[in-house]
Amino acid sequence: MANEPIYLDYNATAPARAEVIEMVTRVMSTVGNASSVHRAGQAARKTVETARAEVAALAGAAPENVIFTGGGTEANNLALKGFGDRHLIVSGTEHGAVLAPAVMQDPTAVILPVDAEGRVDPADLERALAAAGKPCLVSIMLANNETGVIQPLAEMARIAHAHDAMMHCDGVQAAGKIALDMNALEIDLLTLAAHKIGGPQGVGALVMRQDFLVALWPYCGSSP
Repeated sequence: MANEPIYLDYNATAPARAEVIEMVTRVMSTVGNASSVHRAGQAARKTVETARAEVAALAGAAPENVIFTGGGTEANNLALKGFGDRHLIVSGTEHGAVLAPAVMQDPTAVILPVDAEGRVDPADLERALAAAGKPCLVSIMLANNETGVIQPLAEMARIAHAHDAMMHCDGVQAAGKIALDMNALEIDLLTLAAHKIGGPQGVGALVMRQDFLVALWPYCGSSP
């Protein structure tokens, strides 16, 4: 129809895919607590673990390293606040879901500038880490949600690790558009959100290195 609106804001939220709607409808028509040992509970657990394995495959990680969250914002907060003793270093073009909690969590957080092309200069990160004088957590997104600029993440992750810092990446905008591999990117924590790639809103994940699970578990409750 001539007056039918054309939706173009996929970078903010993509329409749910037909197969996603079908799966959500099917799951909501069943019952079972994934922590229960009876047949319905085991079926629910299988559904959860299948989804966990698929998210892990997207990130190039192990399924047991995936923590489901209520979206990308919650995953970012979990990453930044789960290691509250660390000094935070973030880029100036991060999504508000990183910038706001970073400043609240650490009033002395370093906000790295970007150049005319919107990229962080790895040398600036090197200087910030050298000046910190204490353990740090660096958070830099892979692909910017407004400009599409891709950061040299692997290079900055190597710099962070050389200073015994942890590297978090908000990969929400990159997922489904470019390949994600936590090992290739050399990052420690990765945030994902379903609604950017045709999944339901209110679903996200924090993917991590295995040895971080114990540190983050108190913040995760008993959710699968």
